[in-house]
Amino acid sequence: MSNPYFQFKQFTIYQDRCAMKVTTDASLFGAWVAGQLGSWAVGQSGSLQSGNQQSGSWAVGSRTIGNIMDIGTGTGLLSLMVAQKNPLVRIDAIEIDAEAAAQAKENFDDSTWDERVTIMNIDARTFIPEAKYDCIISNPPFYENELRSPDSKKNIARHEGLELKELLGIIKNNLFPDGRFYLLLPYKRNPDIKDLLGKHELAILQMVFVRQSITHDYFRIMLMGKLKNNEPVETMIDEISIRDDQEQYTKEFIGLLKDYYLHL
Repeated sequence: MSNPYFQFKQFTIYQDRCAMKVTTDASLFGAWVAGQLGSWAVGQSGSLQSGNQQSGSWAVGSRTIGNIMDIGTGTGLLSLMVAQKNPLVRIDAIEIDAEAAAQAKENFDDSTWDERVTIMNIDARTFIPEAKYDCIISNPPFYENELRSPDSKKNIARHEGLELKELLGIIKNNLFPDGRFYLLLPYKRNPDIKDLLGKHELAILQMVFVRQSITHDYFRIMLMGKLKNNEPVETMIDEISIRDDQEQYTKEFIGLLKDYYLHL
């Protein structure tokens, strides 16, 4: 039986009522997104005013950025990781499964950031927000059109939830023109991902290929993108290995997770 909870340095994720549990790659993705948001803040504002870099809120033109949507939040892991590092952002965490949504709410309520993270037990396909979002994050299902699990909850999370093309449509319709989106995808989608995003008028700014170790092949892609406009886009390509040849965490992994993982 899976551990009913996963303990991080500043929060606890209970997961016994969620089909999809805390994983190393999801934790890596959450830490990467949280760090990228701070880097984007610096890049957008040029030079931040005193205190803004620590606040987690920044400005593009006259608009203050800080509204995030987490599609398919599950346990609430990504939302809490982003909230920890970005103290003024507000996050709408969307989850279609009622039990997972209830558990995510409990995880949020038990955290330091419960006033800034809101759970919504709804279908993202029918959700109509009051305003567009500055940032949309998602760790979508990896198993479209593959064998079903005997676990009905996993079938919802993997098969009956959003397909990637539906998710991209939601991103296109709900992201500010100068916003950013972040996705964690299986590496097998690499050959077609640019074409698929292009069909939804989305552009890729950065792709990070993830290995389990330096001796393994890539198995995940961490992706940052934006809405397409008339300006040319150059996609940055990078890679990261979770473990080295001695089966120890790499320094790059530790650098991202040291504020989250116990004993790092």
